[in-house]
Amino acid sequence: MHFLADYFPLVLFFVAFKLWGIYTATGVAIVASCAQILYFRTVRGKVAPVHWVSLAIIVVFGGATLLLHDETFIKWKPTVLYWLFALVLAGGKMFFRRNLIGALLPSLTLPEPVWMRITWAWIAFLIAMGGVNLYVASNFPTDTWVNFKVWGGIGLFMLAGVGTVASVARYLPEEP
Repeated sequence: MHFLADYFPLVLFFVAFKLWGIYTATGVAIVASCAQILYFRTVRGKVAPVHWVSLAIIVVFGGATLLLHDETFIKWKPTVLYWLFALVLAGGKMFFRRNLIGALLPSLTLPEPVWMRITWAWIAFLIAMGGVNLYVASNFPTDTWVNFKVWGGIGLFMLAGVGTVASVARYLPEEP
C-alpha cells in the first residue's frame, strides 16, 4: 500500500497521458499530488519532506507547462527533483557532516565508510538519472519520455535499491 501511495500521482499521470495527452496528464499529476498530500496528512498523520518538495516542483513545473502550453517544463520536473535530492544529500554530507540516508534508516547500523559510499553512490545515481531524463526528454518523442519516466525510472530506482542492499548485506544482522 505504501508503494502505491508513493507512486499514485505517477501512475495517474501515465494513464491520463495515454488517454488524453500531456497537458491533461500534467493537470492530473498536480491534482493527484495534492490528493497524495491530503492522504498522507489524514491517514498517516504525517507528510514526508520528500512529498512536499515533489508537490512544490510539480505545481511549479506542471503549472508552467499548463500556463505556457509548453511540455518542456514538465519534462524538466524529474531532473530538478533528482538533482535537488542529490544536492541535499551532498550538502548534508559536506556542510553539516550528516548522513541523511543513515538518518532515514536509524535501525540500520553501518560503519561510517559504508554510509559514505552509499551516500556518494546515490548522489552519483541521482545526478545520472537527471542527465538521462534530460537526454530522453530532448531527443525522443514525448511518448517515449513518458514511458521512460514511468517504467525506466521505477526500474532503475529498484535496481539502485537492490544494489544498495546487496552492498550492505554483509553488515546486516542475521536472523535466527
